[in-house]
Amino acid sequence: MAHPRLAPPAPTRPGVLLPARDLVVAWLLLVLLAVLAWILTVGQSRDMGMEPGTMGLALPLFLGLWVVMMAAMMLPSVAPVALTWVQGIRRTSTGWVRAGRTAEFIGGYLLTWTAFGVLIYVALALTGQLVDERPEAGRWIGAAAFLLAGLQQLGPLKRVCLRHCRSPMFQLVRYARFRPWAKDLRVGAHHGLYCVGCCWGLMIVLIPLGVMNVAAMAGLAAVIFLEKLWRQGPWLTWAVGIAFLVLAVLAPFQDWLLPGLETSDPGMGEMEMRGLPLPLPLPLP
Repeated sequence: MAHPRLAPPAPTRPGVLLPARDLVVAWLLLVLLAVLAWILTVGQSRDMGMEPGTMGLALPLFLGLWVVMMAAMMLPSVAPVALTWVQGIRRTSTGWVRAGRTAEFIGGYLLTWTAFGVLIYVALALTGQLVDERPEAGRWIGAAAFLLAGLQQLGPLKRVCLRHCRSPMFQLVRYARFRPWAKDLRVGAHHGLYCVGCCWGLMIVLIPLGVMNVAAMAGLAAVIFLEKLWRQGPWLTWAVGIAFLVLAVLAPFQDWLLPGLETSDPGMGEMEMRGLPLPLPLPLP
């Protein structure tokens, strides 16, 4: 008896209902937003560097920075779902109403990531305090972050959420039954929950790698994009999960894997800027 071949679901193909011109404009708009978010993120990273903890940012400032980072990393991968939903918006609204509903969908999506950003802020505050008190703890924090990320990549929650993100048509049909009040906002937030469930493991590795590590962010954004849109994305998920487990074993012995958890003594200029007391000069012999 022949056994059927199991193949990963193919990603949703957007744009079957949108005219070619509207499809191109929608893609260009999302790409432009992502590019602007990357420019802001890179510019901010130059001024902040990498250090343990919240980098001295209050929660509102951190969340503002986090939302820009998520727009840079996630908008390219969410584009197919967004464009598929926009197809339905286009059939029932025009002009500014259509633009407002589309912005509402994206806003709901980013709102979910903002809520997750609060959890990241708490994790950064706790790990930063622990590393300040016990610098050697950074190795084990990094190992734990890589371990959690690896287990999440290989776990059932990842498979369920990734399946939704790759083939969201069933869920989008369900969304059509939502009540009209703030419908697009709730649809964006609901899809954002699936996206957080799919990608939270990838995000926590920014704790050991550095929240403002642009190279790490670019690499993770590429993984997220390929997981959701590449036909072999589910196999990439397993490969990345195994790689994280290997890093979890190496992290306690390889400090270069943990740039976001390394403490450094501030220089004279930095101490003066922070208002810290300068060390007294040693007397000459």
